[in-house]
Formats: sequence, structure tokens, C-alpha cells
Amino acid sequence: MCLGDLCVPMPSVGGRIDLAAFWQKLGNPVVSEGDVWSLGVGAEARRDGLAGLDAPDFELQDLAGQTHRLSSLRGKKVFLSSWASW
Repeated sequence: MCLGDLCVPMPSVGGRIDLAAFWQKLGNPVVSEGDVWSLGVGAEARRDGLAGLDAPDFELQDLAGQTHRLSSLRGKKVFLSSWASW
């Protein structure tokens, strides 16, 4: 299977193309449970799709009442965690 100059060998099983093996050769995840198959997108494609996006700016108060704004952390790695009791 080729796209332009990029070619990936097609694994076959009994004269049929093994789509799951082909998808994995492209670096993408495959998960199956019984007769249900899921062909995912690799981490690199997900990363590239998010690289140019900006998170919406917001501000929240900490337990001491000090206000923190997300935009003040621009350029730094930030871990956001949310929780709900429902």
C-alpha cells in the first residue's frame, strides 16, 4: 500500500489483507473484543492535532482566596484536573 513515496508492506493471511496488522505497521493502536474492533490514531497524530490549539482562559480562586489565571502560566507545562461528585 503506497501513498506518494511512502509504502507500507501489506500483511496477508490466507490471501486476505490483515487490516489490523497493516494499521499497527503504521504506528496506530488496534483493540479488539470478540467481533468488535477499534482502529485508533497514534500518539504522534493526536499530538500534532493539538499543538496549535490554545486552551480557553479562565480564573479560579484557591483555598486561600487568591485568584489564579490560566493565561499567566502560558509557556509552562500545566496539569489540569477536574472532579465532580455526580
